[in-house]
Amino acid sequence: MKVLVVGNGGREHALAWKLLQSQKIERVFCAPGNGGTATLAGCQNVDVTVDDFQGMAKLAHAEGISLVVVGPEVPLAKGISDYLQAQGLMVFGPNKMGAQIEASKAWAKALMQEAGVPTAKAAVFTDIVAAKSYIKSQGAPIVVKADGLAAGKGVIVAQAIAEAEAALDAIFGGQFGSAGNFVVIEECLVGQEVSVLALTDGLTIRPLLPAQDHKRIGEGDTGENTGGMGAYAPAPVATPAMMARVQTEVLEPTIAALQGKGIDYRGVLYAGLMVAPDGEFKVLEFNCRFGDPETQVILPMLDTPLEDLLLACVQQRLGDMPPITWKDGASATVVAASGGYPGDYAKGKVITGLQEAEIAGATVFHAGTKLLDSQVVSDGGRVLNVTAIGADFKQALDRAYAGIAKIEFAGMYYRRDIGHRVMS
Repeated sequence: MKVLVVGNGGREHALAWKLLQSQKIERVFCAPGNGGTATLAGCQNVDVTVDDFQGMAKLAHAEGISLVVVGPEVPLAKGISDYLQAQGLMVFGPNKMGAQIEASKAWAKALMQEAGVPTAKAAVFTDIVAAKSYIKSQGAPIVVKADGLAAGKGVIVAQAIAEAEAALDAIFGGQFGSAGNFVVIEECLVGQEVSVLALTDGLTIRPLLPAQDHKRIGEGDTGENTGGMGAYAPAPVATPAMMARVQTEVLEPTIAALQGKGIDYRGVLYAGLMVAPDGEFKVLEFNCRFGDPETQVILPMLDTPLEDLLLACVQQRLGDMPPITWKDGASATVVAASGGYPGDYAKGKVITGLQEAEIAGATVFHAGTKLLDSQVVSDGGRVLNVTAIGADFKQALDRAYAGIAKIEFAGMYYRRDIGHRVMS
């Protein structure tokens, strides 16, 4: 079969890479793809942007594509699944109604409260005066969130009331465009964050390995939030007993609540959890797609053919599938970023050492790259995900760092403490 993967990041490179490990997959098309998918055997980049739904449909029909897998949240929130399904195509990814679970934090919070899912206490505002009054009544630390999609940058954990008020000024002042029409203000939860990505066909829901990522730019988890500077799986803090509770207290009630709203949700339901020191957990947020960089550490551990799981979700027969099987050991990825990220950064820097990194035992998933005159150059903030698996976390991390040590581009930056929680 032929598969179309929508997107151009590290997550999409990992999806294409995993799909191509199966003999059932003849070819993967990436729209628009990146420098890594351009050089992946069996993969072809196509010059179609993620919001060109008509172009996607035309391509899929022309190439005889059996399945479309949507990577990013923005096209899902804009209704790509609805559009392509109406054109007779099979799509892995929720419809526009379902994608509200990520596209509107206020909608998701209401759904969680309705479903009885454990989550932080919150209030929603459209008026800055009322919002500031609420913050003063609650005190700090407190969390301020732009309601809509803000590329992972619309959440501010304010340690002081003045910082929270400045966040409100920025959001209501239009820093995040229409994403800031509503603001969600939440109590500040403390603990360790865990990403639980689950596959669902709208009836059955099955979790993948729990993963942990490092969102802060600086070592010691300091500095600004990013899209993720590294990750590892399976996250030890998510014990088997906790995962059993997540299934019954988070995943199943959420799918039931979606069904209750008449939403047929087929794709990834990704729960971002905060696990307190006593082991209790609450949902910080939901996402409607594969996580990035979590996907880059989860898929290398997956033994069950990925296309079998995706098709079972699309065809609503996940409940008939045998249990998902996994490799033993652990997986880790380290992100190589452009100097200046998550602020301003330069593009077009020539990247060397990619082949040497693979020889050192790593797999390099490209995120912000492109192929230019047969050279791979930087084309984003997060440029590469250097990933490795091992018998344990130490071996996986050692291999990932041995790989990244071979890579160079001007201004390259990476954290040297990825996995510090599992290594201490």
